[in-house]
Parts: sequence; C-alpha cells; structure tokens
Amino acid sequence: MEDLGGKVAVITGASRGIGRSTAVNMAKCGACVVINFKQDEKGAYKTLEMVKQAGSLGVVLQGDVSLYSDAERIIKNTIDKMGKIDVLVNNAGVCHIGLFVDMQQDEWNSIIDVNLKGMLNCTHCALKYMIPRKSGSIINISSMWGNVGASCETIYSATKGAINLFTKSLGKEMAPSNIRVNAVAPGVIDTQMNSCLKIEDKESLLEEIPTGRFGSGVDIAKAVCFLAGESSSYITGQVITIDGGMS
Repeated sequence: MEDLGGKVAVITGASRGIGRSTAVNMAKCGACVVINFKQDEKGAYKTLEMVKQAGSLGVVLQGDVSLYSDAERIIKNTIDKMGKIDVLVNNAGVCHIGLFVDMQQDEWNSIIDVNLKGMLNCTHCALKYMIPRKSGSIINISSMWGNVGASCETIYSATKGAINLFTKSLGKEMAPSNIRVNAVAPGVIDTQMNSCLKIEDKESLLEEIPTGRFGSGVDIAKAVCFLAGESSSYITGQVITIDGGMS
C-alpha cells in the first residue's frame, strides 16, 4: 500500500463512485482528504464517515467545479483548513447517452463545463499553491472512451480525449516545477453512473472485457494512490488505462 502519510488530497465529486473509493483508499494510505460535492451532501458525509473509519482526517467542501469561483473557493478553503494541497484528483464528471444529433446545446455544454472546464478550473487554482512549493501531484480521471471514442457518448468521449492531451501537455509544462500530472482512464466500472445500463447492454459489454468482469472503484483508486505517492515519482504526462483489457 502506498504511503501517503502527511499528504493533503482534494478529490472532486467524491460523494459516490470512483471519487468515494479514491477518498477512502487515500485515507487508508494515510492522507488527509478533502471531499468535494456539488449536490449530494448526504453522500459526501457518508464518504467522510468512511474516511474516518479508515483512520484518517477529512473535511467536506461543497462547490460546483464548473464555476471558476467555486473551484477557487474549494482550493482556498483547503489551504485555510489543511495548510497545503499535495494532491488534486479531478474526478467530478457527468455523461449523457444518446445520439449527438439529438442533443441540445445545454446538454453538451453541461458535459463540457463539468468534465473539461471543471478540471481546468481546479487545476489552475491548485497550481497557484503547488508551484511555489515545487511539489504536487495532479491526477485526472479520464475514460477509455477518451482513447477510442464511444458511439452515443460523443461529447463525453470528446471531453475525456481533451483531458488526455491536457494531461500530457501539462505534465511536460510542470515537470521543471516538480509537479506531476497524470490521468487514469477507467473502462466499464460498476458505479452508479453505469446503473442506467440495461441488463442486455451489461451482458454485451461483459463479452467484450477479457477479464470477464466490470471494474470496481477500488481498482481505480489503487492506481490513483500509486500516482499520488513517491513510488511514481518518475511518472508524469501519462494516461494509464484500466479496463480489464477491453481496449
């Protein structure tokens, strides 16, 4: 298990799913965790309870990462409460399943605002504190669909593809400041986001996964913890795909 003792990690969208799993696993590794949520306050405090049960400290901060002012407040409050920020996990995300031609502007704007602009906002704000310390790890939660594209999830795939290239570019830009930037690209993960899939769709997806199972939040969280710690000190600008061999 990675040693994250003494580190402060901010995780956006941590009220459920991959965000919650990441928060809990980071707590198990010794990190103090900042749990961000937009609407699901009950879920966020459930995550906090799990973080405490894992033996670490945590705080809950509400905020809509698609708004720069909220992202700025989340990071500033982290500094005020925790004294620093060592790790930023840009996890908050939304999706929409359907044909692009049937989508409305407000639907694709919402996906772009949360998935892409939310990551940009939080990263920009966090770097203001990481650069002077010449230390930090930023981990973006992408998707296998950002690598290969998904029919009926065109805008979602586009935002995740943009995250991948942003990760590679910023990794190079920030390396001289000893700040690492990486991404994890999950495959089909058994979370609430995928609960809308019909049984036949799930069965069809399972047939395409060589390992024969959907991933779990813990599968992703372990990789995030690795990228947050010293074991990955020579890794930056990389997109690590965790999809059971699907792509």
